[in-house]
Amino acid sequence: MKSNVGILGLGIIGSRVAENVRKAGHEVFVWSRSARAVPNFLASPHEVAEAAGTIQIFVRDSTALLEAIQDMLPALKAGHLVMNHATVSKKATLEAARLVEETGASFMDAPFTGSKMAAQNGKLAYYVGGDPLMLERARPILEASGAKILSLGGVGDAMVLKIVTNLVSAVIVEAVSEAAAITKANGIPLEKLHEALESNANYSTLIGMKLPAIIKGDFEAHFSLRNMLKDADFSRELAAEAKLSVPAIDCTAAAMRAGVDAGKGDLDFCVIGDR
Repeated sequence: MKSNVGILGLGIIGSRVAENVRKAGHEVFVWSRSARAVPNFLASPHEVAEAAGTIQIFVRDSTALLEAIQDMLPALKAGHLVMNHATVSKKATLEAARLVEETGASFMDAPFTGSKMAAQNGKLAYYVGGDPLMLERARPILEASGAKILSLGGVGDAMVLKIVTNLVSAVIVEAVSEAAAITKANGIPLEKLHEALESNANYSTLIGMKLPAIIKGDFEAHFSLRNMLKDADFSRELAAEAKLSVPAIDCTAAAMRAGVDAGKGDLDFCVIGDR
C-alpha cells in the first residue's frame, strides 16, 4: 500500500532515502534545517506531521531529534508512526519515544548501517527496536531504501547495537590508518598493504571501502568524522554508565577529536589517520 511519508533531515542519507521512497510510489513530504528546492518541501516538522502518517527522521543529533519531535507534538495523534533513524544517545531515544507515545502515536527506534552509496542504491540495513506490528506496517517504506530490516528488540536496544557496531568500525579504521602510516614510513607502497590484507582473515567490506580512500587521500564524506566521533562518545557514555573500561574506543575517540579540532570534521571518518 502506498502511504504519505514525511522525511525530516535531507543530509547525505535523508536526501537519498527521500528519493527512493518517492520512486517506490509513496507521496513524500520533507523538511530540513537548510531549505531545499525539492518537491513537497514544508516549513516545519509540524507541517510534515500534518501531511504524513509515517515519519522518518534523519537529523544530526539528539538535540535536533528532540527539537523536531517537540515541534511535531501538536500534530501527532493515534495512527501516526514516527521512526527515528538518526544515531543518538539511548537516553534521547527513550525520551523521544515517551514524547511520541504520550500523544497516542507509535514510535520505532530504527537506526541504520550503510553510508552514501548504500542509501543511494537502496541497500541500507535498518536495526529496528519496537512493536513488531508497527514494523510490519513500516516494512514497505523501509524496503524502499533498505536491503535488510533486522528486528533487534525493544526501543533503545537497536540504538545500543548501532552505537557499538560503530565503535567497532571506528577502531578498525584507526587500526588500518596506523598500519598504513607504518607501511609508508618503511618505504612500502600502500597498494602492497591492501594486497596483503586481502589475503588476511581480518579483511572486511569496511577495509575494502576505506583503505583505497586512504591510499588515494580521497576523504569525500560518506560518513563524516564528526558523526563518527559523536557515536564514539555515545559508546563511551554507555560504558561509563556500566562502569566498564573501554581503552580502544577511548584512544580512537581522542584521535578523532584531534581531527575535528584540526578542521577535518566534515571529511570522511577514514581521515582519522591522515598525518
